Amino acid sequence: MIIPLSSKLYSAVSCICSNNTINSSTELPLRRPKRHDQSLPPTQQSTRLPLRTPKKAQPSIELPRRTPNRHDQSPKKTQPIKPLTINTTKSKRKKSSTSNVIRLMDSLNQPITTEIYSSLIKECILRSDSRGALLLHSRLVNQSSLKMTLYLFHLLLFMHLSFGHFDIARHLFDKMPHRKDFLSWAIIVIGYLDNSYYEEAIVLFIEMISQNNICDIISEFPSCVAVIVCIFKACVYSLNMGIGTQIHGFLLKLGVTDDYSVNVSLMNFYGKFGFLESSNSIFNQLCHRSTVIWTAKIVNNCREGYFNAVIKDFMEIGRSGVRRNSFTFSSVLKACARMNDDGHCGKQVHAIAIKLGVESNDFVQCGLIDMYSKCGIVRDAKRVFDVITDKAKTAHWNALLMGYVRNGLYIEAFKFLYHMKAVGIEVNKSLVDRVRIACATDTLENRTELEVT
Repeated sequence: MIIPLSSKLYSAVSCICSNNTINSSTELPLRRPKRHDQSLPPTQQSTRLPLRTPKKAQPSIELPRRTPNRHDQSPKKTQPIKPLTINTTKSKRKKSSTSNVIRLMDSLNQPITTEIYSSLIKECILRSDSRGALLLHSRLVNQSSLKMTLYLFHLLLFMHLSFGHFDIARHLFDKMPHRKDFLSWAIIVIGYLDNSYYEEAIVLFIEMISQNNICDIISEFPSCVAVIVCIFKACVYSLNMGIGTQIHGFLLKLGVTDDYSVNVSLMNFYGKFGFLESSNSIFNQLCHRSTVIWTAKIVNNCREGYFNAVIKDFMEIGRSGVRRNSFTFSSVLKACARMNDDGHCGKQVHAIAIKLGVESNDFVQCGLIDMYSKCGIVRDAKRVFDVITDKAKTAHWNALLMGYVRNGLYIEAFKFLYHMKAVGIEVNKSLVDRVRIACATDTLENRTELEVT
């Protein structure tokens, strides 16, 4: 059955057949909405959708690239992160600051004043710039227009002694244009003493006494105490007791032996040479006896083997109400280690140390380990060692090691040596040799006894 087509539909079909395509301008007739379509919104009812037209090529827009995160980077390109270190110390200054200042002043044609020289000398001393010190000295010598003051001379002398330029310092001191005051003598005497030139320091001190008036020395006595203390120390190290006794007589003549530091130095001086009577006579003349005075007496008695007197003086300090410090305890523990009482006195001193709260001191801990080891109580020595929280000090390890060797516990000694090496404690080679010699000697004695029997 052939259905007749309308005129409009016929024209559309004929166009399709002729061109095989539909132009973009061709519009299909929209069907009329039915009655049930009226429920749609008005916007959808009146919408007429045109055919899609091909889009034109738009210009390319480059989007910003995303910065890769730290996790996106390949491990090959990453570099190790350096740890952040906070420098709490002062930043180091340039070592050429002294020469730079001199060069700058020369370029500006400005004279270097005494104040600038003083500042530069202090700077060289603080930075340990020996080369800058020699440069400053040569500049001062060549600058004839500068007037050398006594203060600047003291700084120069102290600078050369600090750097060990003793020849320059002595030449500068001998050619001093000013009258040598007490401070000049004190600087050079203490400078020689600090560098272990004890005999030269004593000679200079004698020259100071002979070239100066006694009244001037008395007037400078509060400042002269440091020099006198150093001279007694020099007499001890140089084993020159005669000069020390003469200086003591000179001080008695001046009537200046009431100073506290001078009395302590005199007690140490006579105690080092074994003259306990002279040391105790000075002690008995003192009205105020401090911890340092009592400790000096205890050290002298312990050095000469008067251990019972040491314990007696230690108990007397407690009754008199004087505070006993860690050095006092370490000195008393040395005496307890040499007493043949099976460590009875040492245990009492240990209890007093715990009561006063000084048992955690390094000197007291080493003294306790040494005392218990020498008394044959190695178990208590090991307990003291185990209680120590900071075991970084080599002295504690060495004390217990020698306690094992002293009591013939050679297997424990070698185990302890390996333990020290595992922990990272540096073992002294001489101490290791001492352990080996002790073990070899004991083995040889045992073999000899077996052969004899």
